[in-house]
Amino acid sequence: MTLWNKIKHYPKIGLVLLAYIAFVALGMPDGLLGVAWPSIRHSFAIPLDAAGLLLAASVTGYMTSSFSSGPLIARLGVGRVLAVSCLLTGAGLLGYTLVPAWWLMVLLGVVAGLGAGAIDAGLNTYVAAHFGEGLMQWLHASYGIGVTLGPIIMTIALTSLNSWRAGYRVVSGFQLALAGCFALTLAMWNQKEAAAGGEAPKRLTDYRTPMSETLRRPQVWLSVLLFFLYVGSEASLGTWTYSLLTESRGIAPAVAGLWAGSYWATFTVGRMLAGLYAKRLGVNRLVQGSLLGAFGGALLLIWNPAPLANVVAVALIGFAIAPIFPALMSGTSQRVGAHFAANTIGLQMAATGLGTAIIPSLAGVLARRVSLEIIPLCLGLIFAALLGLALLAARTEARA
Repeated sequence: MTLWNKIKHYPKIGLVLLAYIAFVALGMPDGLLGVAWPSIRHSFAIPLDAAGLLLAASVTGYMTSSFSSGPLIARLGVGRVLAVSCLLTGAGLLGYTLVPAWWLMVLLGVVAGLGAGAIDAGLNTYVAAHFGEGLMQWLHASYGIGVTLGPIIMTIALTSLNSWRAGYRVVSGFQLALAGCFALTLAMWNQKEAAAGGEAPKRLTDYRTPMSETLRRPQVWLSVLLFFLYVGSEASLGTWTYSLLTESRGIAPAVAGLWAGSYWATFTVGRMLAGLYAKRLGVNRLVQGSLLGAFGGALLLIWNPAPLANVVAVALIGFAIAPIFPALMSGTSQRVGAHFAANTIGLQMAATGLGTAIIPSLAGVLARRVSLEIIPLCLGLIFAALLGLALLAARTEARA
C-alpha cells in the first residue's frame, strides 16, 4: 500500500501530516523577515525601524482572524478555513515581491497576517479537540522547523540570487501548494468532524465567568504581562539578530544567516526535548530554569568576547526559551484559577500579538537612535523582568 493510499485509508494520518506541514509553513515567513530586512529596507529606501510598520500590519491581520476563527470554522468547516487562509498568506507573501512601494507591502502584511492567524487558531483548536496533548507538542515543534527553514531559504536566495524577493516567492509557493492540499482533502476534514460530532470534549469555555470579573484579578494581568514580554523577546531576537551580526559586528551575510537560523534550530530541538522532562520538573521550575538560561545567553551576547560567542549565545537563548510558551499556556489554570482560565487564555493570545508588534518595533527605534548593540541589552532586561514576574506568579498562584 502506497503512502497516499495509507493516508486515504487512515484519514487521521493524513490530517496529522497536513497539520504538521501547515505549521511548518506557518513558521517559514516568521523566519524570513530578520534575514531579509537589511535588503528590504535598502530596496525601498526606508529607515531601520520601519520594520515595526510591517510587524504591526501583520499582527493586526493575525489578531483579527484569530478572534473570528471560531465562527468561521462553525460556518465553513475547518478544511475550507485552512485552505482559504493558506491562499491568503501565499498571496500576501507573493505580493511582497511584486509591489513597487513600501506602503503597499505594509498593506499586504495585513493580508498575510489574516491567513496566518486563521491557520494558527484553526489548527490549535482542531488538534486540541481531536488529537490530544502529545500531538499538540509536536505541532508546535513543527512551527520551529518552519522558522528554522525560513532564514536558510532567505540566506540562499540572497547569496545565490542576490534577491530577497526570491526567498519570499519560494515560501509563497509552498503556502499556495498547501492551500491546494487542504482544498483536495476537504472530505477528510469533514469526515473527521462528523465522526467526532457525537462526542463532548472538555472545553475551557465550560466556565461562564464574566470578563469583567476576570479583568479585576491581578493574577490575570500578571499572566497577560508574562505572555506580552515573552513573545516580544522571542520576536525581537528573531527579527534583529541578523542585522546585529552583519551591520554592527561585521559578520559575513552567509555566516550570519546560518547563525540566525541556529536560534530557531535550537528553539525547535528544545521544544521537542521539553516534552521528555516537562512533567517531572513542573511548570514553574521549567519556566524559571528556562529564563535563567535565556538570561545567561543574553549576557554572553552583550559581552561578545569573540565572534564564536555570538552563535553560542543565540543558540543558547533559542534552546532555553523553547519550552516557555507551552509551559505558560498549560499553567494558566494554575496561575489564575480554573474559573478564569478560559477568559485569561484569550487575553494571553491577544497579548502575544501586541508583544510581537510592539517590543521588536521599540527595539528597532532604540537601535536606530542609539546602536544595534542595544538589542542584546534589551533582551537581558526583558529576561530578567520575566524571571521576576514568573517568581511572583508562582508565589501568588495558590491564592488564585
